[in-house]
Amino acid sequence: MRPNNHKHPRRRAALATAAAILLAGSAISAAAPALAEPAHPGHEDPFEHNHQPSEQAQPKLFSGQQETAAGEPDVAPGETESSNMELLSNIPMDGTLQGTGSDLAFEGNYAYAGNYDGFTVYDLSNPKEPSKLTEVYCPGAQNDVSVYGDILIASVDARMVDDTCGSERTSDPENYWEGIRVFDISDPADPQYIKSVETKCGSHTNSMAPSKNGQDLYVYVSSYSPNAALANCQPPHDLISVVKIPVKNPTAAAVVSEPNLFPDGGYEGGGWASATSGCHDITTYAKKDIAAGACMGDGIIMDISDRENPVVTERVRDTENFAFWHSATFNNDATKVVFTDELGGGGWATCTEEFGPELGANAIYELKGGKLDFASYYKIPRINTENENCVAHNGSLIPVKGKDLMVQSWYQGGTSVFDFTDAENPKEVAWFDRGEGLSGGGTWSSYYYNGYVYSNDLSVGLDTFKLDSAIDAKAKKQKELNPQAQRRY
Repeated sequence: MRPNNHKHPRRRAALATAAAILLAGSAISAAAPALAEPAHPGHEDPFEHNHQPSEQAQPKLFSGQQETAAGEPDVAPGETESSNMELLSNIPMDGTLQGTGSDLAFEGNYAYAGNYDGFTVYDLSNPKEPSKLTEVYCPGAQNDVSVYGDILIASVDARMVDDTCGSERTSDPENYWEGIRVFDISDPADPQYIKSVETKCGSHTNSMAPSKNGQDLYVYVSSYSPNAALANCQPPHDLISVVKIPVKNPTAAAVVSEPNLFPDGGYEGGGWASATSGCHDITTYAKKDIAAGACMGDGIIMDISDRENPVVTERVRDTENFAFWHSATFNNDATKVVFTDELGGGGWATCTEEFGPELGANAIYELKGGKLDFASYYKIPRINTENENCVAHNGSLIPVKGKDLMVQSWYQGGTSVFDFTDAENPKEVAWFDRGEGLSGGGTWSSYYYNGYVYSNDLSVGLDTFKLDSAIDAKAKKQKELNPQAQRRY
């Protein structure tokens, strides 16, 4: 079955109203910058540290219905609550890096945490209480990170004066740099910046796919929002950049192809649903030669058996309930895909009664014979205040064979663990939530790694959680974890 795009006539009118509000005022750009989606209509990436959603940007979805009193938030402002998971430790952002915390990657006993100002290396030798090993100051939003052996890749989706770590942002539309930076992390305590690769429209996120012989690492660079005024971000931007990194000679990294994924231009957009102009995120499953892409207005499956020339084999849209296709996660058998919708770009309070259970949620699809069939939506069941930005964001599988378990960040909605083994009836099994006022933006990424959940908060720092053993007692150990480059467990 597929999403029914015709069952909410009043909602369709409300979506159109919301879109008009957003386009007229560009409210989200001004009110909620420095979150996951810099909603840059001119390929701009605002960088103020203000994570509170704007009242102007908050549409009244059901204005045609009778007004009802808003319910009390499930977690009171200033309080912290949880179920089936315990906060063990927190490492605050008290060092050099004071920008927005972003994505996480893991290898061995180390976690690498992105930050708009660079990245932090944490020592997980004592996983209950990680320690900060070192910080690397190298500004460039978002600094989403991936690691492979001795290689770390950081994404830069902001126009910089040049590719150096001491560079600053520039408004020059002709002379600027953005793309990926490559670091040597053979000594995790002393990462070395060794190479940059410029890519069209920069690199919002990056996803890895090693060659079958392991000699080359291919990186799929996702970027979007072209602008005719920018020299290296010309419309239409229906492509991704494929960077080839020789594992034994990473300084030879270079763009080797720019495949056009949407020869027909992709979804043209409508209401508040985004038009396709590039991809936000891609998740590879190299063992199976497939990848899933979240491309603003389209969800796609790709054949990546030819690493340099990925081919789109399936595409779906949800013009009723999805506004911005943000990310994708396969289950272990690659028979399901969880797509996320980052409605409002991370700045809206979508976990309130007025938005309901289908907006700003996950959509779970079953993948059968290469075709995607819609099964259900999943959204955290807790009600937040209208001042808490909350929407589906980054997560990973919990590697328990025979079950489909996922842990996921929801900004100020906290961290949620849900079971989607029954794709049509997903259910939450654990959660942690800080009430309003305790975090300036909430959690960006929550990932499960070797017995613990690690969460990178936009402002609070790195959290470590332990789940109830009934959930993860049989979870497999992993040597590394890059959630956007899935490995079979």
